[in-house]
Amino acid sequence: CFRSGIMTMAQIESVERLRSIISAPHPMTKEKVLDHLDEQARSFIAHSPFLVMSTVGDAGVEASPKGDEPGFVQVVDQRTLVIPERPGNKLAFGLQNILANGQIGLLFFCPGTGETLRVTGRATLLDDGELLEKLSARGKPAVLAIQVDVARSFFHCARSVLRSNLWEPDHWPAKQTISFGRIMREKIKADEAVSQLIDTAVAASYRDL
Repeated sequence: CFRSGIMTMAQIESVERLRSIISAPHPMTKEKVLDHLDEQARSFIAHSPFLVMSTVGDAGVEASPKGDEPGFVQVVDQRTLVIPERPGNKLAFGLQNILANGQIGLLFFCPGTGETLRVTGRATLLDDGELLEKLSARGKPAVLAIQVDVARSFFHCARSVLRSNLWEPDHWPAKQTISFGRIMREKIKADEAVSQLIDTAVAASYRDL
């Protein structure tokens, strides 16, 4: 009754079974789902310094963090926004997914605010010099721009954020230190010196955003 440590006997395989556990939403709940960015959504994006971008394509399903100063995402109009791509690890899994089919989902956060903003639609990649200059940060133009044509937008209630105490420092666990050097050392069978060199390089890259 187990496969890879997960019980399969109770696997849910139909919408009917799912809805027998999670009942239909209140009719008024559906009314919050819009096909555009209303005034509150546009204001939220203007104050948001961080989002998670979800894509799916030939490279698989990806959830990529995107962040910068509040307002780094530009709202063009009620149905269009533009996200700057900054220098990163260059794996480009999510960007390749956009090229594959354009499907995209965004989850915007505002520190201290329990509600989050969910946006879904279709994305395209842009390489326009004038636009990338407008999306500059710290004296550097954006690497490219991700334009999102909005199909659905709605605010998610604060329950999950409140349960997690996400914005409550007194409830935060100890800060985690991630060693990319350790990950790579174990994979390439290198010694500790190589691990330290990698971690030093990563730390230097954080200083050069």
